[in-house]
Amino acid sequence: MQKTPKRNKQPLPCGEPASLPPDKRKRESPEDFVALLPPEVSLQIFGELDIHSLCNAAMTCRSWNHAIDNNDCLWKNHCLTVRAVCQREIDCDRGNGYSWKITLLRNYWKSKVKQEWLSGKYSNIHSQNNLPEKSMYPMDVDTWGEILEAELER
Repeated sequence: MQKTPKRNKQPLPCGEPASLPPDKRKRESPEDFVALLPPEVSLQIFGELDIHSLCNAAMTCRSWNHAIDNNDCLWKNHCLTVRAVCQREIDCDRGNGYSWKITLLRNYWKSKVKQEWLSGKYSNIHSQNNLPEKSMYPMDVDTWGEILEAELER
């Protein structure tokens, strides 16, 4: 009888990654590394992807989608490192019980538009017809106040 070596398991900072149930593992393709590798390894691989690649990977197949969508750790890292996302929005959404993925998706474009307004990208626009597409997004009073203050300082 051959002994299998014990793996040295180290705890992950965000808790255990989601793994597929045993019955689903059997049905997956042998080329599907998520079904074949330990969940910790899959998490490390997906953790190397940028946001766009992570979203594309989630659409690849069901097991990848399950592994990515059900792992808040992957989304938290992106949510906290994306410059466009405002901490106030993150705190509000997390306080309302949204996952890190939903928090990122809810706030990414809004915060990107906010950064463009604050940077002065739209300072010299003379009419609404000159505004580029996606330059408007619903924002709270505090955000519009920040934008107005920045415009008054220019």
